[in-house]
Amino acid sequence: MKTCLVVDDSKVIRKVARHILETLNFNVSEAGDGREALDSCLASAPDVILLDWNMPVMSGMDFLRALRDSAVTHRPKVVFCTTENGMAHIRAAIEAGADEYVMKPFDRETLESKLQIVGMA
Repeated sequence: MKTCLVVDDSKVIRKVARHILETLNFNVSEAGDGREALDSCLASAPDVILLDWNMPVMSGMDFLRALRDSAVTHRPKVVFCTTENGMAHIRAAIEAGADEYVMKPFDRETLESKLQIVGMA
């Protein structure tokens, strides 16, 4: 079964994403900020990460840079999931190592299509 780490400081978003991902046959784990997510990835890297941009402790961008510089051997696919929709944000995310970008609020079809694009659905 494919694994997904949902990283978001909003419990509601994590719950919605978990529900959608579980219907797509993902084994889902959650993290409330980038630091928690990085610790989780170092322990056991998931196949894909659904990553929020704006979070306390460590932002999505800081997490992405730290993941890239870490000792994680299996590189998860990263789908940024955020309300930030400017082209500059999208470009910065992709340049930092994100594989795709999805806007909040999202639905099952949108998330599934982004996961297909990165080869995870």
